[in-house]
Amino acid sequence: MNIMTNRQKSIISIFIVFILIYIGASIGSSDISMLDTISIIANKALGIPLRDGILAKDVSIIWKIRLPRVLLAFLVGGCLASSGAVVQSILKNQLASPFTLGVSSGASLGAGLVIVTGFSIPFIGSFTLPLVGFIFGLFTVYIVIIFSNKIDRTMSNNTIILAGMVFSLFVNALLTTLTAMFSEDLKSITLWQMGSFAMRGWTYVGLIMPFCLIGMIGILMYTKEMDILTFGEEQAKSVGVETSKVKTKLFIFSAVLTGGAVSLSGTIGFVDLIAPHVVRKIFGSNHRYVIPMSFVFGGCLMVVTDLIARSVFAPVELPVGAVTAIIGAPFFAYVYFKKAS
Repeated sequence: MNIMTNRQKSIISIFIVFILIYIGASIGSSDISMLDTISIIANKALGIPLRDGILAKDVSIIWKIRLPRVLLAFLVGGCLASSGAVVQSILKNQLASPFTLGVSSGASLGAGLVIVTGFSIPFIGSFTLPLVGFIFGLFTVYIVIIFSNKIDRTMSNNTIILAGMVFSLFVNALLTTLTAMFSEDLKSITLWQMGSFAMRGWTYVGLIMPFCLIGMIGILMYTKEMDILTFGEEQAKSVGVETSKVKTKLFIFSAVLTGGAVSLSGTIGFVDLIAPHVVRKIFGSNHRYVIPMSFVFGGCLMVVTDLIARSVFAPVELPVGAVTAIIGAPFFAYVYFKKAS
């Protein structure tokens, strides 16, 4: 019996990515055939002439609305899942996520402040909200790391988790106070927190790319160290790994991925929990595969959930965060009780 290698599984996974992106761009409220979708994408990307009979409005729908939305969903899901794989690996906890470190809470507070104050940075205008959200999210993680290091020089996993929980609760309390004081903005803040890819064009795809590249390249530089850390911190130190420094750098790169994703799409949970778990089941624990394949699987999962969110009750669109929670909560209940039994 032939068992597929991880390399073969990776190739199949990449093939599935293209299929899902194509399906995601094809399906929507406007009836555009799949052959027309291929023709439009090939025309815009490769300069191949369009098929006869394709309308200009169909070209605009595919190229300006659906395709950038699907690509943004894929990149956001990939960033969240890769970040989740890192945090779970370092903290040795399948239920851990980047949100444990306060990234989501910080980004939500930053977004809330922009919404209620109407603050706008000159020259970037509407992109003030994602930028401020990212800065607040990254700053919250930085405070968690500094605090953890001050009270525990070894930065033990329990210390980091507890510090993250404390600061998350504190920042959430600030956000709750803010929404209570400015109740007229409650709907806007709530909608942002639920997560959405609606009306996100190519600019948003371009905005997330730097976060994606910096975060992924930074994390992939430490895959060997993550493999060693799985055997325990004492063993890692014995072979020369500076555990505190490596943890800090990985948390920062993880925060860049999560902060960029959350600030551009809103709070979307569970993808960062589900994807790494499934990837480890399929590819094993080698982080050389776990990290990039978490990106691939997380991106695919996000494309599918976004497709469900905009298709099931069309023309009404569900918040993506709600769909991921509906899928993710039962999944992780299963994982937890299976582990406990």
